[in-house]
Amino acid sequence: MRLTVMCLTASILFTFPSRAQAPAEVPVFEITPPAGGFKITFNVKASVPIEGVFEKWGATLQFASTDVTTGVLDIKVDAGSVNTGSGLKDGKLKGKDFFDAKNNPYITFHSTKIEQTGPTTFDIPGTFTIRGVSKPETLSLVLSGKGTGTGSVKGSMAFDRKEYGMNSGIPFIKIADRVEVDVALQAKQVSGPRLVYKE
Repeated sequence: MRLTVMCLTASILFTFPSRAQAPAEVPVFEITPPAGGFKITFNVKASVPIEGVFEKWGATLQFASTDVTTGVLDIKVDAGSVNTGSGLKDGKLKGKDFFDAKNNPYITFHSTKIEQTGPTTFDIPGTFTIRGVSKPETLSLVLSGKGTGTGSVKGSMAFDRKEYGMNSGIPFIKIADRVEVDVALQAKQVSGPRLVYKE
């Protein structure tokens, strides 16, 4: 199964609840489309690949200070907005055996901390929630454009779908348990001082 989340316009189609405005002394970033649009791709080995897009989703990146490790990343996807180009596939993915979008409309990731593992690499442990089940997972990221105020962010995460209650398959299609997640976003600083990184 391969599902791709894309936003091809400069506006976020799906937003988070409003939050208090950040103080002026901290870096403030917005998530903006890189060339080709936002992408969050789910991959799992299967006898027949499934590809699609989520049409509604959003992301935020907030910092408590100039220390990059104080950042909080939130990603929120409308599970019911999946579009594979096939009504049959969409219905199966939205159904109770997979996303269960009717009862659990959002797929989310909320980071609990940021760990800098190298000059441009980061591990971001957090809480991943899909179909109402939440478990700790780690998103590993690579940043380009460090220190410039605008950078592309690429990362990956893996999880076992059966740990989230996706125990069923699709008729006549063999699907592996391990799901690979690839992320491509862009963060643009809009105010505040520069972030401080480890060298």
